[in-house]
Amino acid sequence: MKIISSYSIKGGVGKTALAVNLAFAFREAGHRTLLIDLDPQGAASFYFRVGSAEKFKMRDARSMAEGLRRNIRESDFPGLDIIPSNLGYRHFDILLDGMAKSRKQFRKVLEEFRPDYDVIILDCPPNITLLSENVFRASDAILVPVVPTVLSRRTFEQLTCFFKDEELPCKALRPFFSMVQKRNKMHREIMGELPESYPGFLTTVIPFSADVEKMGLHRMPLLAYSHACEAARAYRALCDEIFSTLNPQP
Repeated sequence: MKIISSYSIKGGVGKTALAVNLAFAFREAGHRTLLIDLDPQGAASFYFRVGSAEKFKMRDARSMAEGLRRNIRESDFPGLDIIPSNLGYRHFDILLDGMAKSRKQFRKVLEEFRPDYDVIILDCPPNITLLSENVFRASDAILVPVVPTVLSRRTFEQLTCFFKDEELPCKALRPFFSMVQKRNKMHREIMGELPESYPGFLTTVIPFSADVEKMGLHRMPLLAYSHACEAARAYRALCDEIFSTLNPQP
């Protein structure tokens, strides 16, 4: 089982669109996929027409896993399940803070799902909290959408500094360029410069697309209603690239 998180300190960079379409792409490729919406805003849940999760008491890692399992919902696409968000998820940090080894507990929670899924995708809130640190330590890959702008570049650099300071696994970071406008000079310049300082950048680029913005109208992944558009092809290519990096050929 692989655990892949979609994360960015900065909002509005395509984080949730990534999680939703990547989950669909993995399911489309035949992998049993679970998408967990950890963001209290619940955008990923909304895109899949799934209501909020029911509240549950969280005392320890086992009760957290049991509560999440009770909230598994089937999506409209067989092979892809959702654990929707709930505003109560904002209390994850309080619960984790009271546990021993508080930065490593969420991995134990996710291991409970190993028999049932090949891939777990986490849509994370845009902040650095104790839950975020748990996600970082639990993930096999942390996908970081970077819009080629000054502020997005700055927040990515802040994230990498945080990983180094906290001795987190920098090799798990998988940044890639998102919402790219090829005619934009600044976009082209940053795309030429940033990978030189951070060679871990993925090669797949997600273009800016009005089709992606329509996900809220269709309430489904882009790949489900516009599978042949440029952005959809890019998400599939990103899925293939991620899978190949996590499962290198001998």
